[in-house]
Amino acid sequence: MAIEELAIAAAEAALASDSTVTDSAVVDSAAADSTVIDSAAIDDAATDGVAVNKGVAPIRPEYLVQRDERSAPAAGAAGGDKRSGQNKGRNAKNRNTALFDARKDKLCLKLSMGEECAFGDGCSFSHDVAGYLARKEPDIGTTCPVFDGFGMCSFGLRCRFAGSHTTDDHKQIVDEDKVKAVDQKSTINNISKATQIRLRKKQVPFPLTDEFDKSWMQAQDSGDSTAMRCATDEKKQARRKPVEYSGKTYLAPLTTVGNLPFRRVCKEFGVGITCSEMAIANNIVQGSQTELALLKRHKSETIFGVQLAGSRADVIGRATEFVCNECDVDFIDLNMGCPIEMAFNNGGGSALLAQPRRIERILRTMRHVANCDVTVKFRTGVKNTVNLAHQLVPQFESWGAAMGTLHGRSRQQRYTKHADWDYIGQCKQAATQMPLFGGGDVLSWEDYWEHMETQKQCDGIMVGRGALIKPWIFREIDERRVWDISATERLDILKQFANFGMEHWGTDNQGIANVRRYLLEWQSFLHRYIPAGILEVLPQKINDRPPPFVGRNDLETLMASPLVGDWIKISEMLLGPAPDGFAFVPKHKSNSYEG
Repeated sequence: MAIEELAIAAAEAALASDSTVTDSAVVDSAAADSTVIDSAAIDDAATDGVAVNKGVAPIRPEYLVQRDERSAPAAGAAGGDKRSGQNKGRNAKNRNTALFDARKDKLCLKLSMGEECAFGDGCSFSHDVAGYLARKEPDIGTTCPVFDGFGMCSFGLRCRFAGSHTTDDHKQIVDEDKVKAVDQKSTINNISKATQIRLRKKQVPFPLTDEFDKSWMQAQDSGDSTAMRCATDEKKQARRKPVEYSGKTYLAPLTTVGNLPFRRVCKEFGVGITCSEMAIANNIVQGSQTELALLKRHKSETIFGVQLAGSRADVIGRATEFVCNECDVDFIDLNMGCPIEMAFNNGGGSALLAQPRRIERILRTMRHVANCDVTVKFRTGVKNTVNLAHQLVPQFESWGAAMGTLHGRSRQQRYTKHADWDYIGQCKQAATQMPLFGGGDVLSWEDYWEHMETQKQCDGIMVGRGALIKPWIFREIDERRVWDISATERLDILKQFANFGMEHWGTDNQGIANVRRYLLEWQSFLHRYIPAGILEVLPQKINDRPPPFVGRNDLETLMASPLVGDWIKISEMLLGPAPDGFAFVPKHKSNSYEG
């Protein structure tokens, strides 16, 4: 069964249940076909006669339903949980380690590919091919996305689509013509195991960082402020061509959900600039495998940067020097906006905003060792009552930042309240040459162009939660039109993400589990989208809480569910049944609807 057939069968099974479907609300699916809506035709008259409650999305009456047990969000679900922050202890619940094959039960990858294992009986993985195949779960589809895209699958018999590229005698099929025609290195910045080991053994030199750190300390000891401020004038390596940032859309670096497959989806919709998830500088220097994986870049990412977080100039400098030496990046971004305790309590993230002398040393170090642009992402300040950004913007320029992005909230606000775009505009006036991007609450093309053209508050806009809720926002921005996307088209986007995910994380049990987990993480934002065709007033506002509603067909209703169980059903349409005992708690509690 192909994955398309699997999706249809799973959808029929899921929609046959009564978890979120209200029969009286089901309409002909043709009514939910995607439509382009010209928002220019929607003016103030559109709200005539419409009772708009502050903080509540204005949904057409025929789609509203009475709240009942089925519409109440599960504990920890992102749909109506009024708390802010993250779900504590979620990693233990989501680990699902019992669902992965133990090493002694997992088939040796060499044998899986039909090759000999150099370790023989000393191999810690199973060499019992017949036993493995006897206990292996059935394939979840008849078309392997990796084999289909690249002409071969590196997981062999372990692949959950193995039947599509395995002969009757367990040999692996290779499409030589496709292998030659397709670029097998679509993902770059892959750090080798040998380099990782060298990092762990502290065998990787960082001469530029050490040089700058020494000169900075000498200048500080002598009180020579001129020497400290000019330390970045002499460069030891050639510079890349500076990036032209102004006027481009920018996908925010989103921890966990801003993974490479999601960035690829956004590139399909035309986003201009992408950035890695936040990487902890110290973990990179220590050779952490999970942190080094964040540096990977897909070839479709035309302007790509890596975001680093930390509090020590020497550590951030070493991480910057390593990334520049080992990776292909267009810029490196310093995180001064992360509000979470892990970063803040260690002096990093938004805590840096109260330490300008530390920021200066970090930025000058990065500027000295980097062969690409250095950019900064920051908030208005630490506390609601004390804005700091307007004082820091001119200094960021003088310390070497090529571009800045200001999230219009303080650290204390997290993601609650509205972003202060008037203050972003004030900070833009404080910048002389450095482009300043703004960010916060952008969920429509109207929001985007209001800030860019009408108010002229910034040189560009970074979109974060808006892209998670509706990744097609970048197409809407380019075309200046609302896309009333159908549920079927939205499912196709998830299908594309699943295929990108299997290319990235793999097609074996562990790879499928990772794809499912990150799909569910994304679904905790996706379900907040309100179809344009059922809103009385456009555009949807990111802080408006939707009343209980049903969609124009069963699938649209299912996609709007705040229940984790329904998100898992959607994942099963694409990845087959979730294993027994599967558990998921979303990372973020719902705080986008708090007013």
